[in-house]
Amino acid sequence: MLAVKIAEGQVRVVDVAPPRRREGFALVRLRCGGICNTDIELLRGYYGFSGIAGHEFVGEVIEASNKRLQGRRVVGEINLACGKCPWCARGLGRHCPRRSVLGIVKHPGAFREIIDLPEANLHTVPNHVPDEHAVFTEPVAAACEILEQVKIPSGAKVAVLGDGKLGLLIAQVLALHGAEVEQFGRHRSKLKVSQALGIRTRLAGAKPPNGRFPFVVEATGSADGLKQAVAMAQPRGTVILKSTVQGDVSMDTAPVVVNELTLVGSRCGRFQPALRLIASGRLKLDGMISACFPLSMAAEAFEKAVQPGVIKVLMTASAR
Repeated sequence: MLAVKIAEGQVRVVDVAPPRRREGFALVRLRCGGICNTDIELLRGYYGFSGIAGHEFVGEVIEASNKRLQGRRVVGEINLACGKCPWCARGLGRHCPRRSVLGIVKHPGAFREIIDLPEANLHTVPNHVPDEHAVFTEPVAAACEILEQVKIPSGAKVAVLGDGKLGLLIAQVLALHGAEVEQFGRHRSKLKVSQALGIRTRLAGAKPPNGRFPFVVEATGSADGLKQAVAMAQPRGTVILKSTVQGDVSMDTAPVVVNELTLVGSRCGRFQPALRLIASGRLKLDGMISACFPLSMAAEAFEKAVQPGVIKVLMTASAR
């Protein structure tokens, strides 16, 4: 089968043997996968990664012990937890110290024609939700996770820094929650996605508004994003960190101490709330899709994904 391998800064399409189904696992035929910023950072050397990438996908179950999954379209949570440790017992398998992570840590990713994942990780996709929307489940779950971690009252002012894939989803999720969102980005074309929901947007300038927001979400995907977010937070405000970048991030911590800021790291979220939100049709997802390539053209897909102004690039198992 075809698979997309990342190694030494290069993207290659290779032939690999299909996975064998293990006890408790299902085999899923890829229908659609999405390139996210983490995949791009892996290409740049994040985690010292070498292997099959991809963790955003929707597919069709072709083999499983649970017959109710057979033939169904599914999305899959990316953390493969042990199921036995205290973190797993608390329902926080995404923090299991023995976990592997689809397409990131010790488990081949979703950019392959057949994916193997535990059946417990799979969630069926409602029939009326198209593949092109279902593939956003993982990043929408990451956006929804902010509301699981931080109590943001309806009407609260929130700054969202970044107009990339995740930043646009975060702005939408928080606005639908009832927050008064102001999004800062560098691309007018991307910010139009948020404007379609009535979200106030501003082009990022050299001098962001300092000390104005009780909540700031950093989703720039850049090393400078944290410094900007801290500067924009008001005293005793909360800064939520979403970016994962290759390399060290340095900053002056004095403003964090002096202004008594709370820093919250935020990563994966639960899939069920994300699927419900996607199924509701309230998110503006079509405007986020910039291009779609067959899996066999993965190198071209990644080249497209890093171009300025591009938001989400999808890959399908075959050409359309």
